[in-house]
Formats: sequence, structure tokens, C-alpha cells
Amino acid sequence: MRVLIALAGAVVVSFGMHAIGSILSPALLALVLTICAQPVRGWLTGHGTPAAVSTLAAGLTTFALLAAFVGLLIVALAQFVAMVPLYEAEIQQLGQQVGALLQNVGLEPEDGGRALTAVADPSQYLNFFTGLLGGAFGLVALGVVVLTMLILMPADAVFAPTLLSQLEPAKPDFVHAMSTFVHSVRRYMVVTTALGLLQGALNGVALWLLGIPAALLWAILAFLCSFIPNVGYFLALVPPLVFGYLTGGWGTVVAIIVIYAVINAVVQSIIQPRVVGNAVALSQTLTFFSVLFWAVVLGPIGAILAVPLTLLVRAVLIDADPRAHIWRAAIGDLTDTKRLLQQEAAARKAARPRRKTYNGGEREQS
Repeated sequence: MRVLIALAGAVVVSFGMHAIGSILSPALLALVLTICAQPVRGWLTGHGTPAAVSTLAAGLTTFALLAAFVGLLIVALAQFVAMVPLYEAEIQQLGQQVGALLQNVGLEPEDGGRALTAVADPSQYLNFFTGLLGGAFGLVALGVVVLTMLILMPADAVFAPTLLSQLEPAKPDFVHAMSTFVHSVRRYMVVTTALGLLQGALNGVALWLLGIPAALLWAILAFLCSFIPNVGYFLALVPPLVFGYLTGGWGTVVAIIVIYAVINAVVQSIIQPRVVGNAVALSQTLTFFSVLFWAVVLGPIGAILAVPLTLLVRAVLIDADPRAHIWRAAIGDLTDTKRLLQQEAAARKAARPRRKTYNGGEREQS
């Protein structure tokens, strides 16, 4: 009965969050940005800067990041819109070829043409990035909500350490869970942003060297999709493949696949886990499901914030309750599990029969 009630409550909360997603998404985005910008305030305050100036500097840092992204996005979209008419005939021809191929396997031929038209339609990408930045409210409404939150949240964050210290005697586990959550989100977002910039830059340079049009736009797309675990790689790969085929044929397509696979494998599978460490501690299955879940609940911005939002849920439901700590291993924190496996392996090794040599021969000794 408790399980059913908990699931019913989760369904109600999910539908409620989806209903107010247009204002909840920018608020959560502002929260994550505020968390990431707080070290700026802490560093300035530690060097004798007045608290008001430090708070203002933290807010301006987030403003600068958003302004730089929006400016880069405008330049990339302008390049893309100017480039698309040059390939309109090739895109239509490719759509006809895909349609004929689909018809041969018994599918609707119109689907291929519509899919390729969507890939080459500038409004689709404008809607995609606008969705990331505002949902139903649009770009202007998102700017108002985010900028207002970025003014208010850093000001309120000044009192967060004092509030947590007041709460710690009564709720020490909750305070520890929230502190761990803030540290984990900040580390994950900062590392993912840095590696995403590296990944986007490498992809962009590679596409530019291959002669793929709108390489800057695809680099920005790769940077954004680096925040979407598992799924983001494929979202960032499809548009360059289409235009790579139009400009260079199948050889260019294969080159793009290899380049993206190598860069993604090195950055997200080797470098990122070593740098982030145990800050996330979510299983691959849960991470993939969280992307799908938050994308349905909050839209595209939910997919980008999937990991921080899942960490918040874990902090509230599991980390803050000592009785629920046993479930950490089930959701991906394998620290104790790996230690136990090492102990079991050592015990098995110690229990193996040993061999001693007697007069040139060997005899088993237990």
C-alpha cells in the first residue's frame, strides 16, 4: 500500500510540474546557474570584498555567460539561415531518394521527405533553441524570469549558510544532503561545461576542415547536447551527417561518424568520469531514464538539467533519510559495493591452495 501511495504521489507531482513547466524550467535553470556562480562570491568575500559587491559579481557572471551564449547563437543561426537556400535542391533530391527507399521496405515515402525537410528547416532549429530558453513563454518571457531569478537568488543565497547552520541541530542529515547536492551539482556542471566547450570546439574544427556548412551551429549544438547524457551524442550527430552527405558523399559521412565517436568516447567516457568522480554516482540506466523523464516533464531544458534534477530528488528522498541510504547502491553509488567485491576477491585468493616445492617436486598445501 505504501508503494502504491508513493507511486501515485510521484505521478501527481510529475503532472503538476509539467503543468507549470513554463515557469518551473527557467526557475530551475536559474537555481543551477546560481549554484555554479557561488564560488565567485565566496572567493571575492574571502579576499575582503564587501558582501554586496561579491553578490553582484556572482550575478554578473551568470549574466555574462548567458549573454555570450545568446550572441554566439544569433551568429550561428544567421549563418545557417543564409546557407540553407544553397542546398535546397540537394535536400529535396535526397528526400526523394529516402522516400523511394522507404517505399521499397513498405513504409510511407512521405516520412523521409518530411524528416529531411525538418532537418534543413531553419525554423525547426530556432524553435529548438527557443524551447531550450523558454518553452511556452518564449524567449522574452524566459529572459524576464531567468534574469529576475538571477538577481533574487544570489541575494538570498547570502543567508543560505546561516539557515543551514540553524537547521543542522534538528535536521543534520538533511543539511548534509543539501550541502552534498550543491557540491555535486557545481562540480558536475562546471566540468560538463568545460568539457562540452572542448567537445564542441573539436567537433566544430573537424567539421570546418571537412567543409561542412554551418560548422559553428553544429559546434554549439554539440556543446548543448553534451549536457544530455547518452542521447545528446545522437542528437548532435544527425544534422552534420545530412549536410556532410550533401557536400562530400558517404566518405564524409563516415569521417564525421568516426570523429564524433572518438571525441565523444574520449571526453565523456574517459575524461569526464575521472574528473567528476563520485559526485554524480548515478547508474547508466537511471541516467538514461532521467533524461527521458525530465524531457517529458519539463521539455528540452529538463533534458539538459536531467542530472542535477535527479541529484536533487536523490538528496531529498534518499540522502536526507538515514533509513534510505541502503538504496544508494541500487541507484549507482557503488563505493561500498566495490569495496565489498575487493574484500571477497581477496578472501577467495587467500583461500586458494598453495604449492610448496619439496626436493625438486611440488606438493599442494592447504
